[in-house]
Amino acid sequence: MVAVTHTSVASPRHIKASPALAFFVAVALAAAVVPVLGGCGAPPAVAQPPPPEPSLATSSTQAIQASTLPASLTAEEFSLRPLPGADSTLLQALQRNERTAPLRYRVIVIPGSGCAGMGPMADRYFAGLLHAQVLVLHKPGVDAQARTAPGDCARSFVWRDRHSTWLAHARAALRADAVQRKGQPVIPTLLVGISEGAELLPALAHEVPHVAGLVLLSASGLDPQKAGELQARRLGVQSDWTALGRIVQGAPHDSVTVQGRSLGYWRDLWNWPLTLPLLQSPWPILQVWGSDDALVPAVAYERFAQLAALRTAPFCSQRMEGADHGLQRRAEGVDGIQQVWAWTEQWARNPQTGLCAALPP
Repeated sequence: MVAVTHTSVASPRHIKASPALAFFVAVALAAAVVPVLGGCGAPPAVAQPPPPEPSLATSSTQAIQASTLPASLTAEEFSLRPLPGADSTLLQALQRNERTAPLRYRVIVIPGSGCAGMGPMADRYFAGLLHAQVLVLHKPGVDAQARTAPGDCARSFVWRDRHSTWLAHARAALRADAVQRKGQPVIPTLLVGISEGAELLPALAHEVPHVAGLVLLSASGLDPQKAGELQARRLGVQSDWTALGRIVQGAPHDSVTVQGRSLGYWRDLWNWPLTLPLLQSPWPILQVWGSDDALVPAVAYERFAQLAALRTAPFCSQRMEGADHGLQRRAEGVDGIQQVWAWTEQWARNPQTGLCAALPP
């Protein structure tokens, strides 16, 4: 989850996010990082506001047109499906129909942090979802086909990227999706959050008809500030985490960049509620995480599991031995993501048994 390099504030010319500071990075971007965190630098310098640019609606439309996938795609492949976010912004969503009849359920995916799209890997990543229609919703400003590294995101993306903005756009897009689906057969839907994306699930579930459960992939379930604190403790860099907190609580404008993130992003993260909304939610929760996750400490997963044991709705947490943040066991060549889909496929054959029934004892 968190591995920090330093807490000094970047100038407008140096706002690249360090991969080592990527909170809950998307599984596609998760990689080995250097867990080093230096001292706090000079007082933060205020960055200039984002440069003028075409309206988000216009720029999103152009991006969608530029990256539209071939019309000849089969039902087993992903195609681009623009969805309206807030303020007429178009979000680049990917959609794929079931690979094998019959259609049994739907999966809506909220990816993690960063500015790369899931398009280049979507067919492979979601291959195991045989009887599911899949919708992958990207953040505003993210090209579904982009392969941009976390440290190379555009300045405009960095300045605008924050939980509250992403939530507003995702809510609008899911409402539009629900309207467009009226009249179609009713099928159960799983809402899947990958890493940082899981932090939006409790708020978004209310916008999705027929939610059958929430799936947290490599997401602790703790409030992100608390999970970050536990990671800093694991790395022995609590003082630097505290220093970042002082900057977050200070007076600089939200556009100031710290560690490649805007203070607006950090302020949202610092005050983002996740644990209580998950504990109080009425939906079953399936959580899957790797024992060798370098970005989220095991204690964070274990702490949330203790709290979630008191939920009235079902909760199950599956630890994958030897798996990393992307649920990969690279030494053995095992893809844990496909195992997750095998469990959801088993559940979909008999949903009344419950989302947790498919897990090994």
